[in-house]
Amino acid sequence: MGQGVNTKVAQVAARALGIPMSMIQVKAMANITSPNAIVSGGSMTSDAACYAVQKACEMLRTRIDPVRQQHPDESWEAITQRCHQQHVDLCALYQYNVTEMQHYVVWGLACSEVEVDILTGNVQIRRVDILEDVGESISPGIDIGQIEGAFVMGIGLYFTEQLVYSGKSGQLLTNRSWNYKPPGAKDIPVDFRVKFLQRTHNENFVLRSKTTGEPALNMTVSLIFALRMALNSARKQAGLSDEWYPIEVPATPEQICLLTGSTIDQFKLI
Repeated sequence: MGQGVNTKVAQVAARALGIPMSMIQVKAMANITSPNAIVSGGSMTSDAACYAVQKACEMLRTRIDPVRQQHPDESWEAITQRCHQQHVDLCALYQYNVTEMQHYVVWGLACSEVEVDILTGNVQIRRVDILEDVGESISPGIDIGQIEGAFVMGIGLYFTEQLVYSGKSGQLLTNRSWNYKPPGAKDIPVDFRVKFLQRTHNENFVLRSKTTGEPALNMTVSLIFALRMALNSARKQAGLSDEWYPIEVPATPEQICLLTGSTIDQFKLI
């Protein structure tokens, strides 16, 4: 699915076994080898996979370390060969159990700047700054990508992905790419900045890290707050009173154009 789970798993295994990451291979999952696999979602995939791999590696270390201590100068390949000759089991299996891991909180802060075209109702996201608590990141590149991706998913939720149903038949009308619009390349922020909160760690998870799958999705609401401030300015110029008005989501160009309160009398060709 592109979460970078294989990379994180390889990093955790290399760290736990004390060997280079180049020696780690992650094979494709199949029901034959992983019959009790769980759903990939809820920001729990990397948590479950990394935790299980760490525990499995700890099991291997308890078997391998006695041999390793007798031959501290030998390579990993030589140590595993000695283990094989001594009939040491080099296969470990661990089943993730949600009750073993303690809950923790992911903190985040977002500041967004938008520009609204009151003629068309189109919105350009000029800049977004995100500061997120990721603990001690296992893989910073992957975590940044996950934070950015979650935020862009929120752009679709709040601005573009509209579900329209027929009032007569109840049929979904926005059922194809022509009228159902996930965020595209030009919908992402012009200036997108993501930083990690420094000097923080999570003792309740693998290598003191935190998940980054979906928390940033919640911070996309900052765009709606920015949109409201822009609409307040437009409505003030239109002479509307300073009163509360609802913004339904997704805030489509049509809805935004209507909320500006602009009239034909305000527009002039020069």
